[in-house]
Amino acid sequence: MNTTPLAEPVSTAPRKIILDCDPGHDDAVAMLLAHGSPMIELLAVTTVVGNHTLEKVTRNALAVGTIAGITGVPFAAGCDRPLVRNIETAAEVHGESGMDGPVLPTSRITLDPRHAVDLIIETIMAHEPGTVTLVPTAGLTNIAMAARKEPRIVERVKEVVLMGGGYHVGNWSPVAEFNIKIDPEAAHIVFNAGWEVVMVGLDLTHQALATPDVVSAIEAIGTKPAKFVMELMEFFTKTYKDTQGFDYPPVHDPCAVAYVIDPTVMTTLRVPVDIELTGTLTLGMTVADFRSPAPAECRTSVAVTLDHGKFWGLVTDALVRIGEGGGQV
Repeated sequence: MNTTPLAEPVSTAPRKIILDCDPGHDDAVAMLLAHGSPMIELLAVTTVVGNHTLEKVTRNALAVGTIAGITGVPFAAGCDRPLVRNIETAAEVHGESGMDGPVLPTSRITLDPRHAVDLIIETIMAHEPGTVTLVPTAGLTNIAMAARKEPRIVERVKEVVLMGGGYHVGNWSPVAEFNIKIDPEAAHIVFNAGWEVVMVGLDLTHQALATPDVVSAIEAIGTKPAKFVMELMEFFTKTYKDTQGFDYPPVHDPCAVAYVIDPTVMTTLRVPVDIELTGTLTLGMTVADFRSPAPAECRTSVAVTLDHGKFWGLVTDALVRIGEGGGQV
């Protein structure tokens, strides 16, 4: 397989993103990375059912925003169930709160009254075409609904950089990843909408292990947000060891944010990808067609190889920049 790192970013202007998430331990790290990186302008945080119920993941998102000291960014709750299927959550990985381990503070952030789908649409339409990147780190229900409700956003979005799927690896089934499997119809809409999609899947994120040297570097920062991440990783390490046999947990979601910050943190390969909707054993599989070079009209790419040191350097740098954040843990 031939893979080539993308060129260094030409512009030094921050990248405008909407983070659509379901916190979730790794979503929390993704939010901290997005807030702390000088290369990201966080336009909005939206939540969707996934790792736990919409109520719980929204509460978790607001708590993380409070810990990080995020201000001036709207937070909105979105879809509370998949498009067609019954709700599936991942309490065995993230605990009954969706973010077990740390004691979460009472939020200082007021939830935006708009539905997340409307906030996504309005934010994209209010910015110049080609300037907003969608970064979904959860099931794709909100993103699919936004594309269906206002199709004009498809041509205005710069790209969709999502954490989900896997071209060779599954976790919610032998061949399907959780974020895709819980709402495969939404994923089918997003992958076939016609915008640029970068799939940062399990093949890549299983390289983003929170190894002892990483944990030591975060601990050395010494701030309350860094302590919060340490507590997240302590719980996450145990559940990943118990449920999937990992010695060190893969921290999936910040990989998608890291790609937006610096595409050279990983290699990518352009390849057609579609979503299996009817297979008895393969529902939710992200089927990548490697049989021949990608056709010129291909709009999907998959992430292949992670620069582990560069990735975790971005995370620790963001934590240092956040400082004491909102001062609560």
